[in-house]
Amino acid sequence: MSLLEPLPPVTVDAVELITVHLPLATPLTSVAATRRERPVLLVHVIAREAEGWAECVAEATPAYHPETVATATDVLRDHLVPLAWAGPTGDGPALHEALTAVRGHPMAKAALELAVLDAQLRAVGRSLAGWLGATEAAVPAGAALGLHADPVALLAEADAALAAGAARLRVKIAPGRAADPLRALREHVGDDVLLQADANGSFRAEDPDHLAELAALDEVGLACLEQPLAPEDLTGTARLARRLTTPICLDEPITSLGALEAAVALGACGVLCLKPGRVGGWIAARAVHARCAELGLPVWVGGMLETGLGRAANLAVAALPGMALPPDLDPRGRFAPDLADPCLPGADGLVAVPTGPGIGAVPDPAVLAGAAVTRCPRP
Repeated sequence: MSLLEPLPPVTVDAVELITVHLPLATPLTSVAATRRERPVLLVHVIAREAEGWAECVAEATPAYHPETVATATDVLRDHLVPLAWAGPTGDGPALHEALTAVRGHPMAKAALELAVLDAQLRAVGRSLAGWLGATEAAVPAGAALGLHADPVALLAEADAALAAGAARLRVKIAPGRAADPLRALREHVGDDVLLQADANGSFRAEDPDHLAELAALDEVGLACLEQPLAPEDLTGTARLARRLTTPICLDEPITSLGALEAAVALGACGVLCLKPGRVGGWIAARAVHARCAELGLPVWVGGMLETGLGRAANLAVAALPGMALPPDLDPRGRFAPDLADPCLPGADGLVAVPTGPGIGAVPDPAVLAGAAVTRCPRP
């Protein structure tokens, strides 16, 4: 992996933590909950040379990951921003190392680091994608379909996503609602459509009915089965991987390069869903991607219900060379209104990778009207 080009630091005068509540255009149901809105935490870096923005992917509750919008706000305000003030405040790569003094909280760290990087890149007129070494000018879009009690509703949502330009369908599943719906979906869309299943850790290795239902998915021809077992059950996942022909994709457990190494060593990871916010930032995501290339491990970029701001940043990683599957960039858009351009596919079905300075997007001030703002000025 080549070294990242050094960037001139910026002089940061203040950091703002902004929370805005946005409604989803289409509710998304998983085994954990049905989400109809999302509180979005933004980090806004105000520097003399340029401003920087980043979206924190923490959610409202700890159902997916221990971090939440509330905990990320607290750790940013009370620990990470003060640590930045005491160290390399205006240099994202140096800040990446400095923030390791705080254990955990990768989503909060990722947002602060990216907001500083965005300001640095804007100041020199460079794009995040170009700086990271992206090679693709555009990428296909993948859609995430919710968990449906009615199979007809699942087929209808699949049709809508495909009509909007989805090149891949990622379907939420749960025990008792996996094999039959996916068989019906495969018959409905045909063999040429890429299908993935995402169980969000809802199956149990000790339950024979669960194992039988997962084994039945081998008939469906899935590109991968994502997170079938609980994130902490890596040994069970490794045993399951030996039983199935469908590749096992890990998501939630991979929070760092070290976590990836452990999962691969156990034989628990056949495909990786890479989420920059979950592994601690875009510099860390680049390192994880490079390690996957060394291992010959298929990797693709997953989503966390990001707004257009977060999607623009994710595109910089999705455009790195050798991605195995289309990234999570639902072509229907996720929010109404969205914070920024939702990065939808064009007539060719591809989503253009932003080439403007920084992440290539800024939030719409009108959508931020009334948002809660916590200002952290330079001491």
